[in-house]
Amino acid sequence: MRLDQYTPGTYTPGAAYWKQVLWYFVGSPLVVSYWIPVSDVKVAVLRCFGATIGEKVRIKPGVRIKFPWRLSVGDCVWIGEDAWIDNLAHVTIESNVCLSQGVYLCTGNHDWSHPDFNLKVAPIYIQKSSWIAAKSVIGPGVTIGEGAVLSLGSVAVHSLEPMMIYAGNPAQAMKRRKL
Repeated sequence: MRLDQYTPGTYTPGAAYWKQVLWYFVGSPLVVSYWIPVSDVKVAVLRCFGATIGEKVRIKPGVRIKFPWRLSVGDCVWIGEDAWIDNLAHVTIESNVCLSQGVYLCTGNHDWSHPDFNLKVAPIYIQKSSWIAAKSVIGPGVTIGEGAVLSLGSVAVHSLEPMMIYAGNPAQAMKRRKL
Protein backbone atom coordinates (compact mmCIF):
# COMPACT_ATOMS: atom_id res chain seq x y z
CA MET A 1 0.00 0.00 0.00
CA ARG A 2 0.99 3.56 -0.64
CA LEU A 3 -0.93 5.52 1.97
CA ASP A 4 0.95 8.67 1.01
CA GLN A 5 -0.85 8.42 -2.36
CA TYR A 6 -4.34 8.06 -0.83
CA THR A 7 -7.13 10.41 -1.85
CA PRO A 8 -10.87 10.04 -1.23
CA GLY A 9 -11.46 10.27 -4.97
CA THR A 10 -14.93 11.65 -5.74
CA TYR A 11 -16.25 10.93 -2.23
CA THR A 12 -17.64 13.82 -0.18
CA PRO A 13 -19.29 13.81 3.27
CA GLY A 14 -22.48 15.17 1.72
CA ALA A 15 -22.92 18.30 3.83
CA ALA A 16 -21.39 21.74 4.17
CA TYR A 17 -18.33 21.98 6.38
CA TRP A 18 -20.16 24.10 8.99
CA LYS A 19 -22.85 21.41 9.29
CA GLN A 20 -20.24 18.69 9.75
CA VAL A 21 -18.51 20.70 12.50
CA LEU A 22 -21.81 21.48 14.23
CA TRP A 23 -22.76 17.78 14.12
CA TYR A 24 -19.37 16.71 15.47
CA PHE A 25 -19.31 19.15 18.40
CA VAL A 26 -23.03 19.48 19.26
CA GLY A 27 -25.33 16.94 17.59
CA SER A 28 -23.28 13.79 17.90
CA PRO A 29 -22.45 14.27 21.62
CA LEU A 30 -26.18 14.73 22.36
CA VAL A 31 -27.13 11.53 20.52
CA VAL A 32 -24.30 9.49 22.08
CA SER A 33 -24.96 10.84 25.57
CA TYR A 34 -25.67 8.53 28.47
CA TRP A 35 -26.99 11.58 30.35
CA ILE A 36 -29.91 11.94 27.93
CA PRO A 37 -31.80 8.64 28.07
CA VAL A 38 -34.88 10.08 26.32
CA SER A 39 -35.22 8.87 22.71
CA ASP A 40 -37.41 11.80 21.67
CA VAL A 41 -34.57 14.26 22.26
CA LYS A 42 -32.14 12.16 20.23
CA VAL A 43 -34.67 11.75 17.40
CA ALA A 44 -35.25 15.53 17.34
CA VAL A 45 -31.50 16.22 17.15
CA LEU A 46 -31.09 13.73 14.31
CA ARG A 47 -33.99 15.27 12.40
CA CYS A 48 -32.43 18.74 12.83
CA PHE A 49 -29.32 17.41 11.10
CA GLY A 50 -31.23 15.91 8.16
CA ALA A 51 -32.11 12.36 9.19
CA THR A 52 -35.50 11.03 8.16
CA ILE A 53 -36.94 9.26 11.19
CA GLY A 54 -40.39 7.77 11.71
CA GLU A 55 -42.55 7.52 14.81
CA LYS A 56 -41.92 5.53 18.01
CA VAL A 57 -38.18 5.14 17.38
CA ARG A 58 -36.08 4.13 20.42
CA ILE A 59 -32.44 5.21 20.51
CA LYS A 60 -30.45 3.97 23.48
CA PRO A 61 -27.36 5.65 24.99
CA GLY A 62 -24.03 5.30 23.25
CA VAL A 63 -25.43 5.19 19.69
CA ARG A 64 -22.98 6.70 17.19
CA ILE A 65 -24.05 7.98 13.78
CA LYS A 66 -21.44 9.31 11.36
CA PHE A 67 -23.69 11.45 9.11
CA PRO A 68 -27.39 11.87 10.05
CA TRP A 69 -28.12 13.41 6.64
CA ARG A 70 -27.45 9.94 5.19
CA LEU A 71 -29.89 8.08 7.45
CA SER A 72 -33.52 7.01 6.94
CA VAL A 73 -35.34 5.16 9.73
CA GLY A 74 -38.93 3.88 9.62
CA ASP A 75 -41.47 3.56 12.43
CA CYS A 76 -41.06 1.49 15.60
CA VAL A 77 -37.31 0.92 15.21
CA TRP A 78 -35.09 0.10 18.19
CA ILE A 79 -31.40 1.01 18.13
CA GLY A 80 -29.52 -0.55 21.04
CA GLU A 81 -26.71 0.70 23.26
CA ASP A 82 -23.40 1.35 21.57
CA ALA A 83 -24.66 0.66 18.03
CA TRP A 84 -22.52 2.40 15.42
CA ILE A 85 -24.01 3.52 12.11
CA ASP A 86 -20.85 4.36 10.15
CA ASN A 87 -22.72 5.75 7.17
CA LEU A 88 -20.37 7.18 4.60
CA ALA A 89 -23.15 6.08 2.20
CA HIS A 90 -26.88 6.08 2.86
CA VAL A 91 -28.35 3.67 5.44
CA THR A 92 -32.04 2.81 5.23
CA ILE A 93 -33.71 1.01 8.13
CA GLU A 94 -37.34 0.15 7.48
CA SER A 95 -40.07 -0.13 10.15
CA ASN A 96 -40.10 -2.64 13.02
CA VAL A 97 -36.37 -3.36 12.84
CA CYS A 98 -34.28 -4.06 15.94
CA LEU A 99 -30.57 -3.21 15.94
CA SER A 100 -29.31 -4.74 19.19
CA GLN A 101 -26.41 -3.63 21.37
CA GLY A 102 -23.07 -3.02 19.71
CA VAL A 103 -24.25 -3.55 16.12
CA TYR A 104 -21.90 -2.03 13.53
CA LEU A 105 -23.19 -0.88 10.14
CA CYS A 106 -20.21 -0.15 7.88
CA THR A 107 -20.88 1.51 4.51
CA GLY A 108 -17.24 2.13 3.57
CA ASN A 109 -14.08 0.16 3.09
CA HIS A 110 -10.82 0.44 1.25
CA ASP A 111 -9.71 -1.45 -1.84
CA TRP A 112 -6.93 -3.59 -0.42
CA SER A 113 -5.97 -4.70 -3.96
CA HIS A 114 -5.26 -1.14 -5.12
CA PRO A 115 -1.85 0.33 -4.27
CA ASP A 116 -3.41 3.68 -3.25
CA PHE A 117 -5.93 2.02 -0.84
CA ASN A 118 -8.89 3.67 -2.60
CA LEU A 119 -12.08 4.30 -0.65
CA LYS A 120 -15.16 2.31 -1.68
CA VAL A 121 -18.62 3.10 -0.29
CA ALA A 122 -22.01 1.43 -0.78
CA PRO A 123 -25.37 1.80 0.99
CA ILE A 124 -26.93 -0.57 3.51
CA TYR A 125 -30.62 -1.40 3.33
CA ILE A 126 -32.39 -3.21 6.18
CA GLN A 127 -35.92 -4.27 5.29
CA LYS A 128 -38.86 -4.33 7.69
CA SER A 129 -39.24 -6.72 10.62
CA SER A 130 -35.55 -7.73 10.64
CA TRP A 131 -33.47 -8.29 13.75
CA ILE A 132 -29.74 -7.61 13.84
CA ALA A 133 -28.54 -9.25 17.06
CA ALA A 134 -25.90 -7.89 19.43
CA LYS A 135 -22.34 -7.32 18.19
CA SER A 136 -23.25 -8.17 14.58
CA VAL A 137 -21.63 -6.41 11.62
CA ILE A 138 -23.15 -5.48 8.26
CA GLY A 139 -20.81 -4.52 5.43
CA PRO A 140 -21.09 -2.09 2.52
CA GLY A 141 -23.71 -2.80 -0.13
CA VAL A 142 -25.62 -5.37 1.95
CA THR A 143 -29.41 -5.66 1.92
CA ILE A 144 -31.04 -7.49 4.82
CA GLY A 145 -34.23 -9.10 3.50
CA GLU A 146 -37.59 -8.61 5.16
CA GLY A 147 -37.88 -10.53 8.43
CA ALA A 148 -34.30 -11.85 8.33
CA VAL A 149 -32.32 -12.42 11.53
CA LEU A 150 -28.55 -11.93 11.80
CA SER A 151 -27.60 -13.76 14.99
CA LEU A 152 -25.23 -12.80 17.80
CA GLY A 153 -21.82 -11.63 16.60
CA SER A 154 -22.39 -12.57 12.96
CA VAL A 155 -20.93 -10.75 9.96
CA ALA A 156 -23.01 -10.06 6.84
CA VAL A 157 -20.77 -9.36 3.85
CA HIS A 158 -23.44 -10.40 1.32
CA SER A 159 -27.16 -9.68 1.20
CA LEU A 160 -29.45 -11.86 3.33
CA GLU A 161 -32.62 -13.50 2.02
CA PRO A 162 -35.99 -12.63 3.59
CA MET A 163 -37.29 -14.69 6.53
CA MET A 164 -34.02 -16.58 7.06
CA ILE A 165 -31.87 -16.86 10.18
CA TYR A 166 -28.15 -16.33 9.59
CA ALA A 167 -25.14 -17.00 11.83
CA GLY A 168 -21.37 -16.94 11.61
CA ASN A 169 -18.53 -15.09 9.94
CA PRO A 170 -19.29 -14.83 7.13
CA ALA A 171 -22.98 -15.24 7.89
CA GLN A 172 -24.55 -18.42 6.51
CA ALA A 173 -28.23 -19.32 6.31
CA MET A 174 -29.16 -21.64 9.19
CA LYS A 175 -32.91 -22.10 8.81
CA ARG A 176 -36.13 -20.44 7.76
CA ARG A 177 -37.71 -18.06 10.28
CA LYS A 178 -41.22 -18.88 11.45
CA LEU A 179 -43.53 -16.24 12.86
